[in-house]
Amino acid sequence: MDVFVAQCIDRVREAAARGSALRIRGGGTKDFYGNLPVGERLDTRPYAGIVSYDPSELVVTVRAGTPLAELESLLASQGQMLAFEPPHFGAGATVGGCVAAGLAGPRRASSGTTHGSVRDFLLGASLLDGRARVLRFGGTVMKNVAGYDVTRALAASMGFLGLILEVSLKVLPRPRAERTLRFEFDEFAALARLNAWAGEPLPLSASCWEAGVLHLRLAGAMPAVDAAARRLGGEAADAQAAEGFWRAMREQESAFFSGGAPLWRFALPSTAQPLGLEGGSCIEWGGAQRWQRTDLAADVLRTRAASLGGHATLFRGGARESGVFTPLSPALLAIHHRLKDEFDPARVFNPGRLVPGL
Repeated sequence: MDVFVAQCIDRVREAAARGSALRIRGGGTKDFYGNLPVGERLDTRPYAGIVSYDPSELVVTVRAGTPLAELESLLASQGQMLAFEPPHFGAGATVGGCVAAGLAGPRRASSGTTHGSVRDFLLGASLLDGRARVLRFGGTVMKNVAGYDVTRALAASMGFLGLILEVSLKVLPRPRAERTLRFEFDEFAALARLNAWAGEPLPLSASCWEAGVLHLRLAGAMPAVDAAARRLGGEAADAQAAEGFWRAMREQESAFFSGGAPLWRFALPSTAQPLGLEGGSCIEWGGAQRWQRTDLAADVLRTRAASLGGHATLFRGGARESGVFTPLSPALLAIHHRLKDEFDPARVFNPGRLVPGL
């Protein structure tokens, strides 16, 4: 057994015996996200490295403390990528933090085989739980379904079930061609166009509307990209400028995200009408993800989200003490309690980070 894993097992046993908590943390680039972190820090960065990588099989197995940039560099050297285009939010981002936060970038809502979230590309994982057990789920191929649902449950779990040690991820080839088109639409027109285009055979790989301008990224084979660009029209963006634009969107470095008001993330049906709230807004994922800068109260925003068929999360800033995620229904809360009782009965890992009181 690896020395780091053995040390972590001892720390879990000690914490459980003392009734204390451990705060799982890699590079700390997503400390702002989720409910307030508490507990003694458990640093994942010493447990780093690529375990195995077979480009021909489109799968990589990597330790959780591995820098995300290191993994992406390795994949890029083979013309491959993480299909969900995860944000880093800083140079220290790790693979474990990427999975535990479950955040995806602009490519999340693209068409074809690149469509999907972090959990859709998780094939297998190993986990150190609150009982000090090293558990392994899934495998390295899609058809190996043993433990697959537990593997997927680790995405966006915020350390709720335990310490992620390793993950196996499906990767994809990078597109041969990309092009970004720019259109001037108001919010209603942009949403209507995005939903209409989503039902057509177009190589869409990202969209963003803000302040009257819609950016649309096409990606795939050159003939498909060329044909789609001719059909859609719009103004073609400079390739270098477009790359910078989508990187800024992924890392939330654009002007919209630099405001001082709390940043809320709305998950809605893509066909939902505009939020109609005070403060600036930005629309991604074909209308399914909407960002809002506002000082409005949480209950006002969550009521509006529910009226549109979705939910709202306090993403950055604001008061995190009362919980940043939409409160769970009684049925879902009961499931979370049962999961926590099974994997972490002593409440060792990241207490309250995902669900207040758990």
